[in-house]
Amino acid sequence: MIVALCALIALVFLMSNSTGGFWSKRLTVRSYFENSAGLKVGAPVLLDGVTIGNVAAIHIVTNDPARRLTPVEVVMRLNHRYATGIREDSRSSLETQGVLGDTLVDIDSKRAVAGPVQNNAELRTTETPNLQDVIQASQGTIERLDTILDQVNQIATTLNSKNGSIGLLINDPTLYKRALSTVNDLSSIIDQINNGQGSIGKLLKDDTLYARLNDIVGKADSITNDLDQGKGTAGKLLKDDTLYKELKETTHNLNEITASINAGQGTLGVLTKDPKTAAKLTDTIDKLDAMLTQINEGQGTLGALLKDRKLYDNVDHLMTDSSDLIVAIRKDPKKYLNIRVHIF
Repeated sequence: MIVALCALIALVFLMSNSTGGFWSKRLTVRSYFENSAGLKVGAPVLLDGVTIGNVAAIHIVTNDPARRLTPVEVVMRLNHRYATGIREDSRSSLETQGVLGDTLVDIDSKRAVAGPVQNNAELRTTETPNLQDVIQASQGTIERLDTILDQVNQIATTLNSKNGSIGLLINDPTLYKRALSTVNDLSSIIDQINNGQGSIGKLLKDDTLYARLNDIVGKADSITNDLDQGKGTAGKLLKDDTLYKELKETTHNLNEITASINAGQGTLGVLTKDPKTAAKLTDTIDKLDAMLTQINEGQGTLGALLKDRKLYDNVDHLMTDSSDLIVAIRKDPKKYLNIRVHIF
């Protein structure tokens, strides 16, 4: 019995060691929560993950209107040696060990800057959502997800039933055969190209194209060098300053001629500026047009020569006879030319 009693006392000392010992000085603080979230008396109180005390009592405050939103009072007894690590502006919160573990109180002093907490002081709380709150908050998301899954199921059923264009594409074996035929044709074309067959194959495999392109590039480079050196007509146009000077002089002369014409000087100037000369020129052109019209209509001698076939034939006959006469005279001039000399 004595040995059992000693073992019990040792066990009590060991169990209370985490809170500083059975006879150690205690610090009492309290916090107020909206919901106890399953917290029980005796639950551990942690500071930065270290157990510093236990929950001594849990009450519901009903006679204080100020605690209407946070009616759950949690009284905690802490080891006094941790009092310097707990500040007046430290915050307590309810946490769970794992997803479905027991509820405990966690004190956070990382951002606390006030002085050390006093006995029977109140620590403000940081409400954290419990598992039930998370489930309630995610209920809408779960319902929407269920609706989406139902729609996806309907789409999958439609596709499997060969309804719609996509369903036909998935379930119709004709598409597979066409795709296989297309792949075979592409493979055949690629093989032909790799073998140098066809125009594209020759472009890829035949070195003649490369040689021709290289020759063209060489000729283009030679032409560019000749142009840069001022050779040939184009080279002289680029490099010879004489062309620029002549072009400038020609432009200057054209400007002077244009200025003279605008000033009414010279024939063109008179024609441009003098209305009388322009009227005379117009009258002359009209008369010439009338004359050409008469000739074209066969009027007058020139018109008859152009339009009358008989006159043309007579003139042609006359020219032929004259030519024959000249030839005959040349052959026998004595027959046609008799010279008589009379002496008085």
